[in-house]
Amino acid sequence: MGVLVDNKFSMSQQCALVAKKTNGILGCMKKTVASRSREVILLLYSALLRPHLEFCVQFWAPQFKKDMDILKKFQQKTMKMIKSLEHLSNEESLTELRLFNLEKTERGSYQRL
Repeated sequence: MGVLVDNKFSMSQQCALVAKKTNGILGCMKKTVASRSREVILLLYSALLRPHLEFCVQFWAPQFKKDMDILKKFQQKTMKMIKSLEHLSNEESLTELRLFNLEKTERGSYQRL
């Protein structure tokens, strides 16, 4: 998962590293995947992006709103890639796909939206 350990042990630094990694994965998905169907994007999100985002939220528990917003941005970008969900808000998209909201995951609530 790429955990950085140093003498500062900064949570914001961890979130920035996860954001950088996630941004690269998302960019690769956009460039190489022709289909924007729900099934394809959801499968790629679940396999490639979500583990990084949820690990960061669970393990590092971002303390600052800016850190959580950075992580949520990648979840939102992925949901907007799905052709049939482009017009929905992030919350509506997550509900439609029965996925966790990263903030709910961070608080320890594992109930589906």
